[in-house]
Amino acid sequence: MFLTISTTGTPERPATDLGFLLHKHPDKAQAFSTSYGKAHVVYPEASVERCTAALLLEVDAVALVRRGKGKGRGGAPDAALAQYVNDRPYAASSLLAVALSSVFSSAMKGTCQAKPELPARPLSLRVEVPALPARGGADLVRALFEPLGWTVSAEPVALDTEFPEWGDSRYVSLVLEGEQRLADALRHLYVLLPVLDDAKHYWVSSDEVDKLLRAGEGWLPDHPEQKLITSRYLSRRWSLTRQAMERLELVRLAETDDSAVEEIDNAVDEQTDTEEKPVPLAVRRRDAIVAALKATDAARVLDLGCGQGQLVQELLKDTRFTEIVGVDVSMRALTIASRRLKLDRMGERQSERVKLVQGSLAYTDKRLKGYDAAVLSEVIEHLDLPRLPALEYAVFGSARPRTVIVTTPNVEYNVRWETLPAGHVRHGDHRFEWTREEFRGWAGTVAERHGYDVEFVAVGPDDPEVGPPTQMAVFTVSAQNTKDRNAKDQNTKEEKAA
Repeated sequence: MFLTISTTGTPERPATDLGFLLHKHPDKAQAFSTSYGKAHVVYPEASVERCTAALLLEVDAVALVRRGKGKGRGGAPDAALAQYVNDRPYAASSLLAVALSSVFSSAMKGTCQAKPELPARPLSLRVEVPALPARGGADLVRALFEPLGWTVSAEPVALDTEFPEWGDSRYVSLVLEGEQRLADALRHLYVLLPVLDDAKHYWVSSDEVDKLLRAGEGWLPDHPEQKLITSRYLSRRWSLTRQAMERLELVRLAETDDSAVEEIDNAVDEQTDTEEKPVPLAVRRRDAIVAALKATDAARVLDLGCGQGQLVQELLKDTRFTEIVGVDVSMRALTIASRRLKLDRMGERQSERVKLVQGSLAYTDKRLKGYDAAVLSEVIEHLDLPRLPALEYAVFGSARPRTVIVTTPNVEYNVRWETLPAGHVRHGDHRFEWTREEFRGWAGTVAERHGYDVEFVAVGPDDPEVGPPTQMAVFTVSAQNTKDRNAKDQNTKEEKAA
């Protein structure tokens, strides 16, 4: 496999600065061992006016087969010879992408100790890849690279020049030209080479999502072919693709709102649900919930529908909450929450305070009984209305914590956001959004049916016409109901004793 990166320069800004950026001296030929062969870096030309760095990857076909154990792109189970005679040593693929990230790791990160100002400087770059597999042809190559600012030449390679009637192969000869930072150019190649090949030489696991997001930072969230790139990079694994797409959407929303990703609530579209004031609504909502929990002296708390663990993370900061349990039906969400909380690196004393469990709120669950408080933050609106009674019984009837806190959007407030089209809910997954009257009616009925008192709290600016953006209900087991239940339990004990 072969790839070259060229740039031009002037006496004030010599082209040989490319050597500083790549951390490879132009006067040296260097070799690097990889799991699949040897990578060589040489400079065919290096002058003030023009400098070219070449990466040559010699693939060991036998090592590739042994590492792949006959599976995947490293081997073909139907034909033993095909394991060794194929395009892997010659056509740019994930093998070359991995070599790029290994050999030019500092350049890809945008670091240069010798000349710290260089990584931020756009260069006039020319990248050439003589043999690039492109499932989708030259049109797809242009669709992937042109939105990133490249001028693209993708010439199809004929199957056989002596037999033109056979047509073109799936390979193209690629030339990219443009003003780019070198780190950006390397990250483009790292992601898009295996995307065009539509295959990887290694097993794609969950850590590939993190690799994709790191390499795609700054360009992938807004790329018009984002979905195709994500799907192919993750070898069309649906669960990983969905996870990556959701995280990319969070990044896009955070950039739009000029907020940190951590401040974006996974249950609500923060592009419309974040106020123009410095404190986002998601943060105000968590603050209101924590304040309500403190007011009830709750120590053991359930976060039902915990999502990515933002509220659990906030509760862990206060030692008065001695046990915090996050519950969600989505294992993906729980995995992200675990990473957010750094459970694998948490100290023993801290880890004893928190637990993440999978569970559905549509069913009773004995694990949820005996807690001081339960929180349903931006959860009920994600359920179909016919399923609400099941959730109601599971939480208020079966689990029956002393306090239940419920937050949900106030649909009346939606008219205050100019970016939210009339008649639309705040998030595509919302099955409904209630007015203040509708929410109070539902909460009152639930409280009466299960022996709770309920109070309502405005979260966010309380508009005199349309109310607050978020409405919160705090349910507390009524004193009379507690007295009646204690008397009933006492009678039962006396009857058994008699």
